[in-house]
Amino acid sequence: MAKTQDFTAFMKDMMGAFPVDTAALEDVFKNTASLNEKLASVALDAAEKSTEISNAWTKDALSKLGDMAKAKAEPADYAKAATDYASASAEVAAENLAAFAEIAKKVQMDTVELMMAAGKDMSEEATAAVKKATEEVTTAAKKATAAR
Repeated sequence: MAKTQDFTAFMKDMMGAFPVDTAALEDVFKNTASLNEKLASVALDAAEKSTEISNAWTKDALSKLGDMAKAKAEPADYAKAATDYASASAEVAAENLAAFAEIAKKVQMDTVELMMAAGKDMSEEATAAVKKATEEVTTAAKKATAAR
């Protein structure tokens, strides 16, 4: 009866000749976690500022509604109060929308900066990893050739 060949030693030698650098994977994980932390910080900061603007806008609108709801002596005063409220609301809306636009612009700029920095870091890391892998494969190939 034919005996099947034991490939265990062969596979062990082959895997040993082409080692996997887990440090590179750990670095990728750490860099990704760091980037995610920075992006989350940008998003949370923007959310906090947006909430502050919304809160101030609501308080302002409610205080102006309180002035408009007060009893007036003449019917024409009600029309004037409504006109004043609409005018003030439009002005405040424009200011607040501009503030929201500034927040969005800052988020966009911060995100682009983070992504550019991350891309540069990844490019440098990839170049170093490819160079190291090339050197390791070349060394392993030389060892394999010499072993024959």
